[in-house]
Amino acid sequence: MNVDSKLRAYFLSFPLFVALVWKLIGLPQPTPIQVNISETLQEPPSNRFIIQGFRGVAKSFITCAYVVWLLWRDPQLKIMIVSASKERADANASFIKKIINEVPFLGHLKAREGQRDTQNLFDVGPARPDHSPSVKSVGITGQLTGSRADIIVADDVEVPGNSFTQVMRDRLFELVKEFDAILKPGDDKKIIYLGTPQNEMSLYNELQERGYITYIWPARYPYDDKHRRTYGDKLAPFIANIMDGDPEKYYGKPTDPRRFDEEDLQKRELSYKKAGFMLQFMLDTTLSDADKYPLRLRDLIVGHIPMDEAPMRLTWLPDPSRAISLDEAPPLGLKGDRYFQFHKASEETAKFSYRILAVDPSGRGKDETGYAVLYWLNGYVYVMEVGGLLGGYSDEVLIKLSNIAKKWNVSEVVVEGNFGDGMYCKLLQPILLSRHKASIEEVKSKGQKELRIIDTLEPVVTNHKLVVTPDCIRHDYDSVPEGDLKYACFYQFTRITSDRGALVHDDRLDALAIGVCYLVELMAVDPNEGIEEQHAEWVERGLESIYKQTTHVVGGVIVTEYDDDDASSPFMSYIGDLGY
Repeated sequence: MNVDSKLRAYFLSFPLFVALVWKLIGLPQPTPIQVNISETLQEPPSNRFIIQGFRGVAKSFITCAYVVWLLWRDPQLKIMIVSASKERADANASFIKKIINEVPFLGHLKAREGQRDTQNLFDVGPARPDHSPSVKSVGITGQLTGSRADIIVADDVEVPGNSFTQVMRDRLFELVKEFDAILKPGDDKKIIYLGTPQNEMSLYNELQERGYITYIWPARYPYDDKHRRTYGDKLAPFIANIMDGDPEKYYGKPTDPRRFDEEDLQKRELSYKKAGFMLQFMLDTTLSDADKYPLRLRDLIVGHIPMDEAPMRLTWLPDPSRAISLDEAPPLGLKGDRYFQFHKASEETAKFSYRILAVDPSGRGKDETGYAVLYWLNGYVYVMEVGGLLGGYSDEVLIKLSNIAKKWNVSEVVVEGNFGDGMYCKLLQPILLSRHKASIEEVKSKGQKELRIIDTLEPVVTNHKLVVTPDCIRHDYDSVPEGDLKYACFYQFTRITSDRGALVHDDRLDALAIGVCYLVELMAVDPNEGIEEQHAEWVERGLESIYKQTTHVVGGVIVTEYDDDDASSPFMSYIGDLGY
């Protein structure tokens, strides 16, 4: 192609092209970050590449200019721009046409008579007739098939509205798999993503597992050395090279002060809160997950517990040497999350105070009837077994629940009563009583399920009062239907968020929460107070066995007298050992 010598520099350099186009259509000159993103688009490190830029960095504008520049250089290219929605796709197409229409030396790219020229599907003037248009801009749920492309640009395909539940994330991941079928063969064909991750389970994180290379441009430089390491080699070299030369000079400073200065970023931090800011502007999913996914395996206490009694106090400490082996308790948490055995256990033990079976009934279908066997002692809840049963309210399920109650010798069965207005209890009671003597109590749940589960479990878990046996973890893992781990309680445990519909399945986790909620009033007991109360009870019982007590009234005053018949009793030696 013959190019005017005056325009050759813009023809060869996309960053220069962006600067010229911005000037001609009345936009401010590109910032250094925008220039660097443009440079990276021109020379990406891979033909499968992800650009993660902070919210407001103008990714979409740069994307549209990139499409025009490519077509200026080679009008025979076929480019598909995929966005989260049809509205966003239409906006991209409109901006591409704006650039072509308003930049004088690009007038030849306007569609000629007879060529396709609709809102989001059009040809450029020099393009030869072809089944596929020069540009197709479409929403991710729109008509992806029917065209082939040399380059696919996925511009913000992940947004909160299509990624805040696991069902949505699974669907999105399936949709983008279609890109490989659309892309023409050849080493020069590219799939480029530009976007901002919405959660730890982000599509962009999943794509990295499939070989995509990622560069990240956060709104601030990493806050410290530890934070710098969380980005690793994913931090854009432009930012990494500046910072690594003199880290302390740049810690936490704005990376693009012309776009967002310190005052602006502070206001946005206040508005978005910590978790939102770390996602939207720092593109750091690891820090936001502590807020978004509040329940972690590491906060549980794991240990082998007998059925009859347990230590009065357990000490939690995430000591790597106390990590539970993968074979013993398969971890289903997010990356890096592990189970840990209790650090220390008190020598004092006691029999369990309460034993309950919590049940979350289901109707017929793919949902399970979730159940959890919970013991309670001195402020700790012990999860002895958790699982699920397919079959709704069938006799088979009711018999299995009754047998579980008998196996663990529970004194009470707690049933979530929102199902069938008490019908489930009436069906279960005669079958239960024929096998095991236990009372049945129906409880009602109110409010959004996800918030209720989190509000119930989070304080118990974060205060390290939830104890789980390795056998319980293994049973939960081995008992999922058809090997689908989404049914597992501890998968659900680590994936629940405050978003409505956050989980595909939540039956086992809900049963656990129902049981803990039932016991929660007892959890106010301080383990140390429990031990002291037990000691006091032992002392009192000992005194009653040692002394003969007589009570009489002297001068209107009640007087209690003790006669010591056996001052050398073993119990007296015991309380002496306790320091009394």
